[in-house]
Amino acid sequence: MQKLTALLLLAFLCFSCSQREEVDTIIFNAIIYTVDTEFSKAEAFAVKDGKFVAVGNTNEILEKYEATKTIDVAGKAVFPGLIDAHCHFYGLGMNMQSVDLVGTKSYEDVLAKVEAFQKEKNAPFIVGRGWDQNDWEVQEFPTKERLDELFPNTPVALMRVDGHAYLANQKALDMAGITAETKIAGGEIQLKDGKLTGILVDNPMDLIDKVIPKPSKKQQIQALQDAEKACFAFGLTTINDAGLDKNVINLIDSLQKADALSMRIYAMISNTPANVEHYINKKPYKTDYLNVRSFKVYGDGALGSRGAVLKESYSDKENHFGAMVINPEDLSKLAARIAKTEYQMNTHAIGDSANYQVLKTYASVLEGQTDRRWKIEHAQVIDEADFEQFKNKNIIPSVQPTHATSDMYWAGERLGDKRLKDAYAYKKLLEISGQVALGTDFPVEDVSTFKTFYAAVARKDSEQYPKDGFQMENALSREETLKGMTIWAAYSNFEEAEKGSIEVGKFADFIVLDKNIMEIPEKEILNTNVTETYLAGKKVN
Repeated sequence: MQKLTALLLLAFLCFSCSQREEVDTIIFNAIIYTVDTEFSKAEAFAVKDGKFVAVGNTNEILEKYEATKTIDVAGKAVFPGLIDAHCHFYGLGMNMQSVDLVGTKSYEDVLAKVEAFQKEKNAPFIVGRGWDQNDWEVQEFPTKERLDELFPNTPVALMRVDGHAYLANQKALDMAGITAETKIAGGEIQLKDGKLTGILVDNPMDLIDKVIPKPSKKQQIQALQDAEKACFAFGLTTINDAGLDKNVINLIDSLQKADALSMRIYAMISNTPANVEHYINKKPYKTDYLNVRSFKVYGDGALGSRGAVLKESYSDKENHFGAMVINPEDLSKLAARIAKTEYQMNTHAIGDSANYQVLKTYASVLEGQTDRRWKIEHAQVIDEADFEQFKNKNIIPSVQPTHATSDMYWAGERLGDKRLKDAYAYKKLLEISGQVALGTDFPVEDVSTFKTFYAAVARKDSEQYPKDGFQMENALSREETLKGMTIWAAYSNFEEAEKGSIEVGKFADFIVLDKNIMEIPEKEILNTNVTETYLAGKKVN
């Protein structure tokens, strides 16, 4: 009798196995934050052909499906692959091939790093990025004299951390044809006692860019692959690159098709005449890995370099208001052209005057249209009277939480208390708009998704300063922050039907963390690590 029972049980199990649907991968014994419309949790899911085919509890998934690979994550937290809604992916990779000046505490530190780099590389043109005079004891722009002494015959161009200012030596200035008499609209060539200091802010930087040697294709490929590795390590599976030229977009597409680059990329086309004319009359281009359907436009400059355009004078520089990178008339003409196409317009606006100008332009050219999802990139300083413009459902604020915690030490000096109150107002923007897309703006800020998450919810820097948080009335909840880094970011890209949540039919992009950032004490968020990153069901980190 016992033998018969055993045979029947074996037959049942075999029958059950034969009835189970075959899939590629099963993840189970997990705490899964699906980020669906109910923000529900699950324990397991099944993946087939790169997409989620079932999401539920462990028993039902294991009973219904049989997988080539079954992974017990032992109670770890699992999230949708993260999306950086505003960054410079290619720029990060290229920076990794040049002098890294991030974190320098003085001009002496900068010079030491440049000297060490050149000793190793012997570059014909020295390029670096990452210095920030606001982090130095003397919070003033450096000048070029020391660079001239150290490198009299080698051109040097060192970009400020925000990408909106260069420090160039005389050799580079000579190559670019820049003199004390050079005039360029939309920025500043700084002079002292009638002589060049080497500081160029915003549009004049283009003259230097034209004489910097173009990278080889091999260098470009290495840059993209280096950036991908850095992003996968922090759980990013989609990035929005805020400004790419046609040739880089084409290179990305070719690498993805050759399986030499896996990162999903939402490409914002740089607003240059050649780029605009190439794309404006074409349909947006879309594959599973590349989405080319927006133009990136610079409205103004950055607050740190005093290029952001303010309605009233800077508090720490009398009669200085910043400068529009694009004049209002050209902004309106370009917006009107884009409004007649399927493309988005995503415009950098930091100062309250620039935000006003861009909001007004968007509202005018999009009147009568629906579901355009045009973005204000940064939306950093808003006049109290202009917040209501974000009720317009054609407009989405795209913000970067670590900008608040990087700028908080000196932003009050630039803006004064009254304007500071309405700066970095992410909660207020969320309440008015209904959603915010979150990013980092790397390499201006760190790639770390955990610094983004922590800055959004705690409003503190990595040293947990200030103790009570910076303007905590504008902190986001953990749920809001996760949505901003997943489903809301996907929505801002017109991609919410294919990514941004763990739901049946969507790409199987997901990450496993060693800590549950939704529940751990706030101060532990920065100590969290991504243990695994999956793209289309395949492990990439």
